[in-house]
Amino acid sequence: MTRFWWVRHGPTHINGFVGWSDAPADLSDTATLARLEASLPPEALVISSDLQRAVKTADAICGSRKRLPHDPALREMNFGDWEMKDFRQVSDTDPKRARAFWENPGDHAPPNGESWSQTAARVNGAVTRLIAEHPDRDIIVVAHVGVILTQLQQASTMPPAAAMSFVIDNLSVTRLDHLAPQWRVKGVNHKP
Repeated sequence: MTRFWWVRHGPTHINGFVGWSDAPADLSDTATLARLEASLPPEALVISSDLQRAVKTADAICGSRKRLPHDPALREMNFGDWEMKDFRQVSDTDPKRARAFWENPGDHAPPNGESWSQTAARVNGAVTRLIAEHPDRDIIVVAHVGVILTQLQQASTMPPAAAMSFVIDNLSVTRLDHLAPQWRVKGVNHKP
């Protein structure tokens, strides 16, 4: 069994779509980071998205664990023309597309961005590769809310709209176990 410990990066304090924009994380809450680091398996591997908010969070909780190279396939959804805009700006300028994107996620994408399905396929490929390269291991993946939700959807086989209804807080842990060919959801949005 391969056990995934999905950790959402530290907060960015940006009110808007932060997908591939390389915003930094606020890692000033050292007490929470210490509790998080202590709650994770000591022999786990650690990997992150290549965006600095995930990289720096992974570095902060890695401890003496083995660090794998950053993986761009673990990036947040690419919001294209919606990057760094807030919900109101997007819905005011592109109401029909914004409504379809949120109400019926799947193949609807922001202009010049990715759809839920494209993001999920990219992340699923990375997870499949991690399982093949590191079978029967604990793997801590520091990533983004959309990435974690695609994996919750994969593990539970719920539709994308249902997965998008889950809250994934910064510095929380979502645990998903893979026992081929099945997945088990062990916990969602746990705050140590």
